[in-house]
Amino acid sequence: MAKDIPLNERIIFALDVSNTGEAKRWVETLEGHTRFFKVGLQLFLRGGFDIIEWILHRDLKVFMDLKFFDVPETVRLAMTALSDRGITFATVHGNDAILRAAVEAAKDVQILAVTVLTSLDEADMRDLGFKCSIPDLVFSRARRALEIGCSGVISSGLEVPMLRKGLGNNFLVVVPGIRPVKNVNDQKRTVDAGKAFENGADYIVVGRPIRDASNPVAVIEGMQTQIQLALSP
Repeated sequence: MAKDIPLNERIIFALDVSNTGEAKRWVETLEGHTRFFKVGLQLFLRGGFDIIEWILHRDLKVFMDLKFFDVPETVRLAMTALSDRGITFATVHGNDAILRAAVEAAKDVQILAVTVLTSLDEADMRDLGFKCSIPDLVFSRARRALEIGCSGVISSGLEVPMLRKGLGNNFLVVVPGIRPVKNVNDQKRTVDAGKAFENGADYIVVGRPIRDASNPVAVIEGMQTQIQLALSP
C-alpha cells in the first residue's frame, strides 16, 4: 500500500550545482512543482547551513545527502549538529555501530542507510573485495539498518521489489539513479520514475535528467504523471 506522501514531495530534486546562486535559481524555478530538495557534498561545501536554512525558510524540505561514514562517535557528533535544524532526511553509510550512533543522535532527522551506490555494478563490487551479489548485499544492509532503527534506505530501483517482499512496507525507500532513457553516464543500476514506484519506491532523487532538459518543469510533470499511474490502485 502506498504511503500518504504528497505528489509534489515524491520527486527530490538534486541540487548538485557549483554555487549557491545557481542552487537558489533552481529552487525558485521548481518549487511550484516539487517541495523537496537534496543538498549534497558539492553544494554543502559551498553554501553550508546557510543554503539549507534559505530552502527551509521557503517552507520546503531538505534531504541532506552527505553519506556520513566515520568512526561512530564522530558520526554521533555530526548527527547531533544536524538535529533541530528542520532537515528531513540524512544519509549514513557504514556498519552497525555507525548506523546505531547516527540513529541515537538524530532526534528529528530521519536516517536513511545507504545500501550500494547506484554507480556500482557487480564488477565494481568484486574489485572492492565483496564476494556476494549486489542484491544479497543490499538486502543484508537494509535488514540490519531497519533493525537498528533507521527510517529507511537508499537503494537502486532494481532491488526495491526484493526489499518490499522480504522486509515489508513499514520503512522508506528512496531511489536515486533515475533515468528517463537508456543510461549513458556514471549511473549503472537505473530505472525510470514510473518503474521505481511500481517496484515500491516512496521517493526518487533526480538531478541531471531535469537539469539538462530544455524544459525542466515539463520533465517533472511527466515524471509525476508516471508516478500517479504507478501508484494508482
